[in-house]
Amino acid sequence: MMNNLAYIWMIAVWLLPVSAFAQEHTPDDLLSSQFHRERREALRAMMPGNSVAVFFANPVRNRANDVDYIYHQDPNFYYLTGHREPHAVLLIFKDKQRLNGKSYDEIIFVRAHDALRELYEGARLGKAGAKKALDFKVALEGPDFESYNIDFSKFDKVMFYDFEGDVRNTEEAGDLYDLIATFKKKANYPDKAPGTLTLEPHQNNLDTQTLDSLMQQRRGIKQPEELALLRKAVTISAIGQREVMKAMHPGMSEAEVQGIHEFIFKKYRAEYEGYPSIVGAGHNGCVLHYIDNYKPSIEDGELILMDLGAEYHGYTADVTRTIPVNGKFSKEQKIIYDLVYKAQEAGRAMCKEGATFADIYLATANVINQGLVDLGIYKSTDKEDMMDSRTGRNRYYPHGCCHHIGLDVHDKGETDTLKANMVITIEPGIYIPEGSPCDPKWWNIPVRIEDDFLVTQAGCELLSDEAPRKSEEIEKMMQQSSPFDQIALPAIE
Repeated sequence: MMNNLAYIWMIAVWLLPVSAFAQEHTPDDLLSSQFHRERREALRAMMPGNSVAVFFANPVRNRANDVDYIYHQDPNFYYLTGHREPHAVLLIFKDKQRLNGKSYDEIIFVRAHDALRELYEGARLGKAGAKKALDFKVALEGPDFESYNIDFSKFDKVMFYDFEGDVRNTEEAGDLYDLIATFKKKANYPDKAPGTLTLEPHQNNLDTQTLDSLMQQRRGIKQPEELALLRKAVTISAIGQREVMKAMHPGMSEAEVQGIHEFIFKKYRAEYEGYPSIVGAGHNGCVLHYIDNYKPSIEDGELILMDLGAEYHGYTADVTRTIPVNGKFSKEQKIIYDLVYKAQEAGRAMCKEGATFADIYLATANVINQGLVDLGIYKSTDKEDMMDSRTGRNRYYPHGCCHHIGLDVHDKGETDTLKANMVITIEPGIYIPEGSPCDPKWWNIPVRIEDDFLVTQAGCELLSDEAPRKSEEIEKMMQQSSPFDQIALPAIE
């Protein structure tokens, strides 16, 4: 039996080709370390004098027992570093600091190497890897944070996102739990329940508000490298919608429809879905964020609402189409669909630099509300005639119509005034569930049309045009044959 030292040495040797393999097979269109460094420099330029910004990696989320969910990095942390591993903290300083006789203005603490865990989970960058791959001049490991000599009281502002109390304490030294605990101690953070931060006079340099405002400004306007990834994510998602139109037929399950979308995502090497896929047929489409996707047999004559987005190298699309399961809209379905399309076109006409989300929403709402009055579904456009007393929202158009997309599906960005190179959705919808106070012929008609737009000075560019939007175009696409029609799997009792 070998001793522990020999065992660990053997595992470390095994890991050498693992690390090399990971480097060899890294996608060639990831954001560069220069991109992330420039984002840190841009944030530093916006920071107030004598301040420090502190960012923590996302927690590892437990699925059950000893199985965790696939790790997803905090978008701010990824934006500034490109680092995709957990248990890390980043400090960005407005002014130069000194460490061991050398000056620096940023420092990252990453996971320490652990030969056994890397055998199971894959190679870690470590501090040397962080310097090389992430372009940091100063990088240390998580356990070093406790001995790291820093006096947070000397800064006028210590900016960070407040903690939510959702981080598990693991056996790993220098894990996220330890990093947060160490920061709280060093920064004289008060003992409090999550979300109830109150500061004493001697703690008034702790700032949990400013940093988010700065990140909203930075992340809302996309750089050319980000736009390239977003375009690819959007195109993949739109192709998924198009191919499902060809494959759709009565008797499919919602899960099968979801699976076709997500297969296409993977076929184009999108790593994840940007959010839980929404596939709702009939009444299920009237549930705005329906994610059960379990209806075993979609019925002839139903509409199916499909809201899905591929995440490609961290950047997420958000595309929704509503189509007739049998390939042909009924008279009432087509009327409602075309009304939503008309509303989206009205919103699209308003989308340009200088407009606001409120401007776009109002353009879509005016079309929908008046259209529903003309159809006799609303009595009038008076607020009380359109409001659902249970929710306090417009009964049949209960949500907003715009949000930023990027590293989050609901990405950070300002909404007061749109600027060139923002990427936003326009997604009006009408949802008329069974039992609604209108003629039953309109019941169980859910329609949402959602597309992704690049804001320009003169207007906007539709990014998701690979997926048909007009009702006639959808019906025409659904007449085409699908490669998925050729798949025949054995029956299971």
